[in-house]
Amino acid sequence: MDFIRNFPFFSIILSMFSGILCSVLPAKAARAVNTAVITIVGGLSAVLLWYVTVTGECYTYMMGHFPAPWGNEIRAGVLEAGMALFFCVIMLFSMLGGRKKLFDEVAIEKHNLYYILVNLLLSSLLALVYTNDLFTAYVFVEINTISACGLIMIRENGRTIEAAVRYMIMSLLGSGLLLLGICILYDLTGHLLMSNIHEAVVLLAADPNARVPLLVTIALMSVGLAIKSALFPFHAWLPDAYGYSTVSSAAILSSLVSKGYIFLLIKIIYRIIGFDIYGATHIINVLFVFGLMGMIFGSLSAIRENDIRRMIAFSSVAQIGYIYMGIGMGTQAGMTASVFHILSHAATKSLLFIAAIGLTEVSGGSRHFIDLTGAAYRNRWAGVAFTVGSLSMVGVPLFSGFISKLLFSQAAVQNTGKMLPALIVLGISTILNAIYFMKTVIRIYTPEEKPGTFCMGIKDAPRYCVVLVCFMLLNVFLGTSSDGVVALIEQGLGMFG
Repeated sequence: MDFIRNFPFFSIILSMFSGILCSVLPAKAARAVNTAVITIVGGLSAVLLWYVTVTGECYTYMMGHFPAPWGNEIRAGVLEAGMALFFCVIMLFSMLGGRKKLFDEVAIEKHNLYYILVNLLLSSLLALVYTNDLFTAYVFVEINTISACGLIMIRENGRTIEAAVRYMIMSLLGSGLLLLGICILYDLTGHLLMSNIHEAVVLLAADPNARVPLLVTIALMSVGLAIKSALFPFHAWLPDAYGYSTVSSAAILSSLVSKGYIFLLIKIIYRIIGFDIYGATHIINVLFVFGLMGMIFGSLSAIRENDIRRMIAFSSVAQIGYIYMGIGMGTQAGMTASVFHILSHAATKSLLFIAAIGLTEVSGGSRHFIDLTGAAYRNRWAGVAFTVGSLSMVGVPLFSGFISKLLFSQAAVQNTGKMLPALIVLGISTILNAIYFMKTVIRIYTPEEKPGTFCMGIKDAPRYCVVLVCFMLLNVFLGTSSDGVVALIEQGLGMFG
């Protein structure tokens, strides 16, 4: 049984070295390695989740022969193992769903480079989930950023290069603030291991002379990660990055990359600063306000869009606002809702991007709504999948989005000081979500005036249809079996504390 404790280390190293291996492999072999690695890491994560659930306790794993602070540590609990498993599932489905389209979007000689970037992205996400060392987290934040930037610009057209440059500029700004915060925190505490930092922070919080530098440190790290995760108003890079990259890249970027940064922020709140100390700084109130603003302005931007992929991208701004609203409530219930919404949004947004490419393919490659008229009849699987994703985003029962909004509402009711603004904005955002998603569903199910105008595209790809079905089943699972998932999240957060 103790051998299972090695699985987080195996997962990170396997993902990292598979990227190196793909650099010398042809495209087909690199694709096979990528699929195998994601599947194996997902299996290891599933076994680890079972192990920590049965034992009921988290553990730390020392990498190498030297203990901290000279060595490095990994920490695994229910939340870490569950998040790693979910990331692998979403990445696997996203890669399979966009595989056929990848041949049209990326030159064949660059396919192995594409899989290198995906493998490195997976390793960085796993490291952000598992690491117990703050500087190691920063290193993998940068690996994550570089990999994501490469996935955006690999199509090598004007829009993707521009999107990649904007993404890199904003990401470097966020990384710089995060690094500055880490440096100041190291100067204050003398530690990089999260548990050791927390012990020192508790003492600093009680010292009146140390409260200002501690507040500055917390603010720098929070703003840095908020920028990298596209919290409003730092979201200007997001629509182009998601809207013009390859379909697999868009699904992965929207579902996983920003969530890795948010998960790191949650670890900082619980394991480094401390939940009570973080709430006392009132920075959490700033995150709450910006989360509410993102929910409204992200939806308003989506309503104005005439491009289906950019509309879905702007919807991500609103959904990230939901997550920060839950964090900003400063309660365990709000944090539970935010973590669940990380899962819900990942499952739903990937489904929407994968389904959207099926609709555009049967509409002459056009992404404009006028050309999508009747697209659901030309590709029935994509039409059904997009409808399921839209209903989930709106918050219709049986789908994961409904549980998210229910949890946010319950958390708001338990926080009297923030209840009214949270419930009002939640209601307004739900109405706005219904406007732009249902408008799109109506459009794709409106019969076209001249049937047979467009080709059938990727409709007949069996793998594509299977991926859509798997995404829909995952969404329904989260919407109908949420009690067990929420219980695991609460158990994991308890281990964090």
